[in-house]
Amino acid sequence: MTASYRYDVEILHLLVSPAHAYFGRAREGAADVPTTDADRVELVAGKGIVGDRFFGKAAHMDAAVTLVAAEALEAMATELGVGPFDPLLTRRNVVLRGAHLAPLLGHDFALESGGEIVRLRAGRPAHPCAWMDRMLAPGAHAAMRGRGGVRCQPLSDGLLHRGPAVLVSPVPLDPALAGTPSLLRPSRLP
Repeated sequence: MTASYRYDVEILHLLVSPAHAYFGRAREGAADVPTTDADRVELVAGKGIVGDRFFGKAAHMDAAVTLVAAEALEAMATELGVGPFDPLLTRRNVVLRGAHLAPLLGHDFALESGGEIVRLRAGRPAHPCAWMDRMLAPGAHAAMRGRGGVRCQPLSDGLLHRGPAVLVSPVPLDPALAGTPSLLRPSRLP
């Protein structure tokens, strides 16, 4: 990766959970699984976050780590006229402040935190599921479309630390757009 742009960000939350909490029908409620909001997490290249539900799972190798912008969640809560969301309920692994994530799709980038560097590849959007209406607020599923974050593959081993960080991007980002939904492809349905 040829690093061209550096952005000061903050890692607010690092979620690690060994099991899925949202499956089946939302009316049945979320599964009671342990979830940790860690001070630091260990990433393994090609596998994900040690201890997380997606670690080493073949179906998730290219998308084992999810990132979301705190500004997106704040904008959604404002639009829906509700109090602030608990960002951990989105089940995204890394909650960042100051990060415009959508332009990273298809690119390799890095996060520097706590004196460590972790390289990632943003492979695809982290689309929301219908559970967001139950866990965050009615209408959250639709509000989160286009701003659910990105799913990434870790390209290097290392640690991510909660707190101040630097996002190193090969493309220019506009942190002021962190809460703005990215354009979605128009539906092919009538």
